[in-house]
Parts: sequence; C-alpha cells; structure tokens
Amino acid sequence: MQASVGNPRSIEIKDYNYPLPQERIAIHPLTQRDACKLLFRDAEGKIHDDIFSDLPDLLPGNSVLVYNNTRVINARLKFRKASGAQIEIFCLEPTDPSNYEQSFASTSECSWSCLIGNSKRWKEGPLSMKVYLQGGREILLQATRTGRNGTDGSPEVKFSWDGDVSFSEIIGAAGEIPIPPYLNRASEHSDSSDYQTIFSHIEGSVAAPTAGLHFTDKVLESIDRKGIIRREVTLHVGAGTFRPVKAENIGDHEMHSEFITVSRKLIAELRDFLNEGRPIIAVGTTSVRTLESLYHIGCAIAEGRPCDELSQWSPYEFPSSLSPADALDAIIRRLDKVGLDTLNAYTRIIIAPGYTYKIVSGMITNFHQPQSTLLLLVSAFIGESWRDVYRHALDNNYRFLSYGDACLFMR
Repeated sequence: MQASVGNPRSIEIKDYNYPLPQERIAIHPLTQRDACKLLFRDAEGKIHDDIFSDLPDLLPGNSVLVYNNTRVINARLKFRKASGAQIEIFCLEPTDPSNYEQSFASTSECSWSCLIGNSKRWKEGPLSMKVYLQGGREILLQATRTGRNGTDGSPEVKFSWDGDVSFSEIIGAAGEIPIPPYLNRASEHSDSSDYQTIFSHIEGSVAAPTAGLHFTDKVLESIDRKGIIRREVTLHVGAGTFRPVKAENIGDHEMHSEFITVSRKLIAELRDFLNEGRPIIAVGTTSVRTLESLYHIGCAIAEGRPCDELSQWSPYEFPSSLSPADALDAIIRRLDKVGLDTLNAYTRIIIAPGYTYKIVSGMITNFHQPQSTLLLLVSAFIGESWRDVYRHALDNNYRFLSYGDACLFMR
C-alpha cells in the first residue's frame, strides 16, 4: 500500500459543514436495535438503502469484523455541598493508579482526571455523599481536589471511601451514565442499557462506541453462520470525542488522547488476515482509530521512535513505506522482547483527508456532527462523496448521531 500522503493541517473545518436540523437528531434509540436504517455505500460508490439486520448479507464472506469491547462507566458524579450548591464531577481517566483495571479494583482510594461542573463553588475541602449499595449497605464517598492536573490538563480529584468495596461498585451505584451533550436532555434509567453495546465488558469509556449499539445477538449469530470472523479491541472513549473543532484550520485543533489495548494474539491474527487478503471491517470510528494506530505504532517501533503515545501528526510527519503486515510484525517482536502479551498505548492521531488507510477496508459507523473530526475521518475514507452520502441521508429521513441510523462504507 501507499504511504500516507498530504497533510491536513491546512484544512478549513468550515468546508465540512452540513445542515442538521435538531429534529433529525435521534434523542432515543429504536426499541429494536437492528431495525434501524443502514446506508450502504458499496466499493463502486453506489448508495443503497438497507436495514441493519441485513448487515451480514452485505459483508464479504471472507471478512474480519473488529469491534470495540469498551464499556461506558457511570462517570458523572453529583455531590451537594452543605450550602445546597451542586458540584458535578465527570471522571475522564484514572491517574493513580493510572491503569484502568487497577483503578476500578481499588478498594479505598484512587485519583482521576476530571471535569468539574460549578467548580467556582468548590474552593477547598472535600465533598462527600452517601452511596447506597445493593443490599442497603451505606458507604461514605469523599472527593478532594489534589491541586494537580491529569495528562489532559484537567484537574485531578482523589476519591476515598470507607468499606472494602471497589471503585467500580461505588460509581456503579452513585454515578450516572454520561449521554452525549447534543441530546439536550438528562440521563434516563433506560440509558444505562441503551447506551451500552451488547459486547461491552471492559470498563473505561465515558462515551459509547455508538456504531456498535445497533448489533443484536441475532445479527451476531447471522455473522457467525456466514463464516465472518469476529474480533475485539479496546479503546476507552474519552469526553474529547465530543470536543468541537473551534479552530478555523485543523492544524490548530488539539486531538484528545485515548487509551488502547490490543492482545499480541490479535495483532498476530491481523497480520495473517492481511497476508491472506481478508478485508478488515471496523465497527465504529474508535475501532478505526485503534486499527490504524497499530500500523503507525509498528512503524515507530521499526524506526526506533517513541511509541507509548502516538502523536496527532505522526502519520503525516513520518510517512512510511512499511507494509501493514510488517508494521504489525514489529509490534509482535517488541512485545516478545519485553515479555508482554498485550499492547497498551495512547493514541492522539487525527485521521483526515490526506491520510491513506492502511488496515481498514470497510467501516460501520453512525452519522456524525457537522464540522467534527469524526466527519473528517469519514471523508478521508470515502472522499468528497461524504457530501452525497449525507445529502441522501437527510433527503431520506435517516436519524443522526449517537442513537441514530448507521452506515456501511466499503473500499
């Protein structure tokens, strides 16, 4: 495959706008997940109107479906001061311990990088709330500002509690599911299940990988019967996924960092799938970013560059002629050398026009916000035809954004 070419820094975000009436934004999902519409743009660029339950029939029989197994946590915690002022703490990512699994397993204290709502009313001292666990057990949870910031610059908050229970149990009982801000409504009880994919089981996201929300057991069974291979990756989606692009040029927009985890076994399988010529279909932009990041992490390893966090402009500043299979091989050799069976890394890459896809041959995704980095990612995949796709969707009553309808794009 070609090396990445071009540089998106000069792209003006205003060129990626389209009219999105508020009434076209889906506020709630359909009762039957796989009954949503599916806009299929085939490899020849033709647009077809389908239903998501038809997905197995549209995928190549020798393809590999890769989806994100992350689970959305109850990241929004609401404390109330004695004065009556409400302070909302939105957990973004763990800082001490920084490992997600260890943080959720903590049984007395842990610290997180957080967004703080009404922070001016929280000047000093801890906040506290009573948390009622299953069985009626009562726990006192306290939150204290440490004065430090996390890696994303957000303030760090230390949580502490009495009783031998995990932080996962604490936020499960005390927190709220953080639905997207553009839904313009409060979280509802139904969101606790609606805003989770059926294959979510690794805690850590503060936003759902929404393309996966359309899958049902029936669809997965049909995929299996067709012989399509299914595999999982983990990317914990951060709140930055909703961050609007405020800069006129993409070069002035700072991408958020997201944590990815991919097993050595899967990396080796992906290498073999590529050598066999199997098309790799990513479910959602998070899976796209994970798979494409693997290529550039492998290139960094092969070239002796740092690879713990993939920088935003790495694909454009360090174009490589390394084949995708060879890049994955470089990761495998590094993992074997240090005795690890899992790759853990952070990625900040921005995928925009000028980017050449290395691993992903097809993607399943939702309709994204105007002037967003996710729309840039789609445009990098299907080119200027994204305008025809979105115009067709608007003209044919598709539902937009997280709880809306889906697309299948093939190259």
